[in-house]
Amino acid sequence: MKPYYIIFSYLIILILLVSCGQNPGLGEPTPAQEISPPTSKATDLEPGWWNETVFYEIFVRSYKDSDGDGIGDFNGITEMLDYLNDGDPSTSDDLGITGIWLMPSTESPSYHGYDVVDYYKVEQDYGTKEDFLRLVEEAHKRGIQVIVDLVLNHTSTENPWFEASDSGDPEYRDWYIWSKDNPGYLGPWGEQVWYQGQEGYYYAVFWSGMPDLNLTNPEVTDEIYDITSYWLTEMNVDGFRLDAIRHFVENGAAQENTADTHLWLQGFHDYYKSIDQEVFTVGEAWTDTAKVVEYIGDEVDIAFEFDLASSFMTAAYGPIASAATNQLKITLENYPENQYGTFLTNHDQNRVMSVLGGDAQKASLAAVMMLTSPGVPFIYYGEEIGMTGKKPDEDIRLPMQWRGDEPGAGFTSGTPWRSIAANYPEANVLTESSQPDSLLNLYRSLIHLRNDHAALQSGKTLILDAGTQRMYAILRYDETEGFLVLVNVHPRDLTSKLYQLSTTNWPLPSDYQVSVVYGLEDPELPQITPEGVLENYLPYPAIPAESFVILHFHP
Repeated sequence: MKPYYIIFSYLIILILLVSCGQNPGLGEPTPAQEISPPTSKATDLEPGWWNETVFYEIFVRSYKDSDGDGIGDFNGITEMLDYLNDGDPSTSDDLGITGIWLMPSTESPSYHGYDVVDYYKVEQDYGTKEDFLRLVEEAHKRGIQVIVDLVLNHTSTENPWFEASDSGDPEYRDWYIWSKDNPGYLGPWGEQVWYQGQEGYYYAVFWSGMPDLNLTNPEVTDEIYDITSYWLTEMNVDGFRLDAIRHFVENGAAQENTADTHLWLQGFHDYYKSIDQEVFTVGEAWTDTAKVVEYIGDEVDIAFEFDLASSFMTAAYGPIASAATNQLKITLENYPENQYGTFLTNHDQNRVMSVLGGDAQKASLAAVMMLTSPGVPFIYYGEEIGMTGKKPDEDIRLPMQWRGDEPGAGFTSGTPWRSIAANYPEANVLTESSQPDSLLNLYRSLIHLRNDHAALQSGKTLILDAGTQRMYAILRYDETEGFLVLVNVHPRDLTSKLYQLSTTNWPLPSDYQVSVVYGLEDPELPQITPEGVLENYLPYPAIPAESFVILHFHP
């Protein structure tokens, strides 16, 4: 998807809400039926398998080319599965990934795949149906769950459904959103959304080549249910990343987060859970926390927490950590426990290393905050080696850098579909694997630590008062253990005069021992009152500049 979350969105919506509704068939726009939003949302959800999972987002075109044509493919991913997870829990040289999200893998005319031509065919550039099925089978052998992008808001103009709709075919006319005349209003971020067709104007919130499906049409919904069943039962995937869910059903100029959208998703949720209660969905609702949380539980299992992601990046950049601390508090107060997706950046955003000015240490701090955080983590491919990339979109989706000693960076033996990033001789898997203090090895260690401890996967979270805005301080814990995470984002050391840890509800027994996971040796033990009060705890006389500490509390 093209990025669209900008500061003027809400002003524009307020101005345009007075506009009339739209008729999905050919004719004048008419007001849509007003449906009340859900009156209650789940506040306490049972953890699912996804709460024990670390996901890895893969752009198939850019991950690994197996046949030398310069385009990544399913067989290439299969070749590299042992890098993600070799299936042997006794080894630690794999990344430890237990779930992969494949960006669009269906037939499409574009390089990115978000404009689908055929939902029942895999992208021919990436291989065959048999190649895809083998990838899923090999992933499952290694304990890796597989979810795929399911693009339901829109299709390509080259999709046969739209071609028939555009030509006036009565069977497909109402599969898209049409108006006899141009209604004239703009989209959620001030963009054109009505485009001239053969007869009338069609609605497309993202661009003219991706017309929106009319999800109020029961025939369209039935077709989507068939597509969902196909991917679950014939393609053997474990769930879906649902693109652009806040735009599913428009109500005139109200084009996002409508009550109709919530109702449609509730029905979709009931359908996919009827196939298998273990089916998982993560929704992309690129908006603020208060609106995202409305989708959780009975619509999608989790949704991406964009505000928390940006706060991690802000804090890692420094010199103040309070952005992350404050947003984490808001997140904990609003969501069902652990039921949201955490990340740093994704395929629509400038890459972590570019945002942080190429500073690997700052990238390390961001990784620590994200991978010890509550929620379900998602890592964008190449993030673990510090790949760079700034928009346009193609340049934040560049080929994976496997090695630095050949022109194709180990991605391809041919000419890559887009040039490799300039930092590939230093930032690559082969080089960083041999460097104990590399970003890659930090990611490996953090993911394995999370995989090995339920307290980090689905445990509770306590935010501590650090006595300073320069430090991020949380405790992740369950009934058996706890992990104290301290991140000094400031370019100066934090001495005992500048920080101290306090809380009135320390949840762990006072006789627990402390072991160092990361940080200096010989930390001081905390003094905890019988009432659970912790005051002025200083595990070390000083915590070095732009560094982190992880302490393990255990019997």
